[in-house]
Amino acid sequence: MAQKPLRLLACGDVEGKFDVLFNRVRTIQKKSGNFDLLLCVGNFFGSAQDAEWEEYKTGNKKAPIQTYVLGANNQETANYFQDADGCELAENITYLGRKGIFTGSSGLQIVYLSGTESLDEPVPAYSFSPKDVSSLRTMLCSASQFKGVDILLTSPWPKYVGSFGNSSGEVDTKNCGSALISSLAMSLKPRYHFAALEKSYYERLPYRNHVVLQESAQHATRFIALANVGNPEKKKYLYAFSIVPMKLMAVAELVKQPPDVTENPYRDSGKQAAGGKQIPAPQEESACQFFFDLSEKQGRKRPSTGRDNKPPHAKQPRKPPQPPGPCWFCLASPEVEKHLVVNIGTHCYLALAKGGLSDDHVLILPIGHYQSVVELSAEVVEEVEKYKATLQRFFKSRGKRCVLFERNYRSHHLQLQVIPVPLSCCATDDIKDAFITQAQEQQIELLEIPEHSDIKQIAQPGAAYFYVELDTGEKLFHRIKKNFPLQFGREVLASEAILNIPEKADWRQCQTSKDEEEALARRFRKDFEPFDFTLDD
Repeated sequence: MAQKPLRLLACGDVEGKFDVLFNRVRTIQKKSGNFDLLLCVGNFFGSAQDAEWEEYKTGNKKAPIQTYVLGANNQETANYFQDADGCELAENITYLGRKGIFTGSSGLQIVYLSGTESLDEPVPAYSFSPKDVSSLRTMLCSASQFKGVDILLTSPWPKYVGSFGNSSGEVDTKNCGSALISSLAMSLKPRYHFAALEKSYYERLPYRNHVVLQESAQHATRFIALANVGNPEKKKYLYAFSIVPMKLMAVAELVKQPPDVTENPYRDSGKQAAGGKQIPAPQEESACQFFFDLSEKQGRKRPSTGRDNKPPHAKQPRKPPQPPGPCWFCLASPEVEKHLVVNIGTHCYLALAKGGLSDDHVLILPIGHYQSVVELSAEVVEEVEKYKATLQRFFKSRGKRCVLFERNYRSHHLQLQVIPVPLSCCATDDIKDAFITQAQEQQIELLEIPEHSDIKQIAQPGAAYFYVELDTGEKLFHRIKKNFPLQFGREVLASEAILNIPEKADWRQCQTSKDEEEALARRFRKDFEPFDFTLDD
C-alpha cells in the first residue's frame, strides 16, 4: 500500500502578526482539510513586545496547527529564544533550536539552521557560523547511505540560488543571501528548501543534484522563498505542499526528474564555502554554456569594428585553435564553397548544406576552427544562440519548425545541422519518437536529457557524441563508444515518419549543380534578410 503523503504548510516572516497567520491557516484548513505541520522561517517575532503574543503565551489563544519556528535573526528578538536547543514557546508553537535535525514519526527529516550568517567570533546568539554549518554537514553526510534530506529550513536565502534558473525578481541573488547556506544546500540535497527575510516570493525552478550521464540520478531540489505575513502587495507568504518521506519512497520514483529541472546553482562553488570563505559567483561564461537555452543573451547588438568599449585591462577573448591541415569549413580556408554561405556574423556564419534535405537546410558553423560545441568559447556560444533563435523565428514565419543535430564523430569542424520540418508534416512528439525508435532498432542508446542541461558538463572535449534538439527544447544525446552510422540524423529526418524522402538520406545522392546552389543561396539570403540580427549595429 502506498504511503499517504504528509500535508504541510510553510510560512515566511510572521513579524508578530500571529492572528493574521493563524486565521489564514484556519480558513485554508476549513476549505482544504487539515494539515500536519506549519513550518515558519524568517522573523517569527516583531521588533517590539506585543500584547498579541501574550495571548498565545498565556493560552488565551491557540495556534490551530502544530507550528515549528526558527530562532532570532536580530538582537531585538533574541530574548524570546532562551534555550539554544529548542523549547515550547506556547501551546502548539515550538522553537526548533539553533541548528539540528527534526525527524517526525513518519520518518520525515527536517534540517534547520536558525539566524543569519556571521564570520565573527564570538558568534552572536542570533547568528550561525561556519562551524555550525560544518557540524550539520558532518552529522548527516558522514553516513555511508546518505542520499539527502526531505526539508531544509533557513531564514536567509542561499547566495546565487538564482543562477541558471528563472528570474528571482527584485532580489539580486549574486549580492544577497548566505554563501554558507549555499554550501549547506549543496551538501544536504534537500528536496525542499524554504527561506525568507527578503520580503519577496520566489519559487525557483527545481534543480538537479547530480551531473547528467556522469553520476547516478538523484532527486531534484525545490527552493521556495516566502514573503512576509500580511504584506500589502499580497505576495505569497504561505505555501502548501504534500510530501512522502524519502525513506519510504522507491528509488525510481524519488529520482524522477521534473520536466523543467535546471543545473545546480551551487555546483561550481559549493566546496569553497565549506571553510566559511565567501564563494565566488558562478562564472558568467557558465551561463553562456547553456548552449541550447534559447532565452540566454538575445537582443544584444553585434559589436561593430572599432567601437570597443571594454575597460583597458579587459580579458581578451581567446583565439580559436588552428586546423592541423586544410579544412572545408573554416571560413578563411580556400576549400570553403563560399557560394553556399548565406550570412556572416562576428564569430559564426550560416551556409546552405551541401546536398541538403530541403532547399533551406542550413548549417551554423564557427568561423574559426572548433571541432564541437563542447570546445566553443563563450562569445561563439552567444552568437550560435542568436542564430538558433533567429532561425526558429524565420522558419516559424514560413510554417515550419526546426530540428537541430550535431554529430561529433569523424568530423573535424563543428557543423550544427538545422533542418526545417513543415508544421503540417508531423508533430514534435512524432519527430522525437522517430529518433528514439530508429535508435532502438540500431541498438543506439539515445537518452533524453533535461532541457536546461549543459552539454559541456555531459561531454568532455574530444569525446564523440550525437546530439538532437527539438523545437520544444527537448534534447536527445548519445555518447558514441564505437561505430556510429554517419547518416543517422539524416536517415531519421528523411524517413517516412517525418519528411518521407528516404532517397535523400545520403547527402551524396542529392547534390545539385553550382548554378542551382547559387540560386538557392540568393533566394535564402533575400528571404532571411528581415530576420538578420547581424545588421543591428
